[in-house]
Amino acid sequence: MSWYIEAFKKYAVFSGRSRRKEYWYFVLFNVIAAVVLSLIDMLLGTFSSSSNIGLLSGIYSLAVIIPTLALSVRRLHDTDRSGWWILIGLVPLIGSIVLLVFYVMDSTPGQNRFGPNPKGATSRVV
Repeated sequence: MSWYIEAFKKYAVFSGRSRRKEYWYFVLFNVIAAVVLSLIDMLLGTFSSSSNIGLLSGIYSLAVIIPTLALSVRRLHDTDRSGWWILIGLVPLIGSIVLLVFYVMDSTPGQNRFGPNPKGATSRVV
């Protein structure tokens, strides 16, 4: 949960690097929150089947869009890629696969052009 809160502390920070752990815990808690809010929307009757979103889940989605983009850019920086690579996600199917591969990759060891390694110590290359 601390990784999720840490991402919100850096709400709109697009510089620096974020480790895999921070990114994937944020994704995990986002998915859990979205599912729970969708269930609450269904129970309250605020879920619209025509637009496939509810009132609470819609508000939550709007609230996390900037932190999600910022964290995604910092994760790309950790793999020594420009944040502009996030736009490849606009390419159907292939873009999502490429981004997934980038997000799963390990950090570049040591310091790169975006800052020091967030793991602290330099990673060994095996």
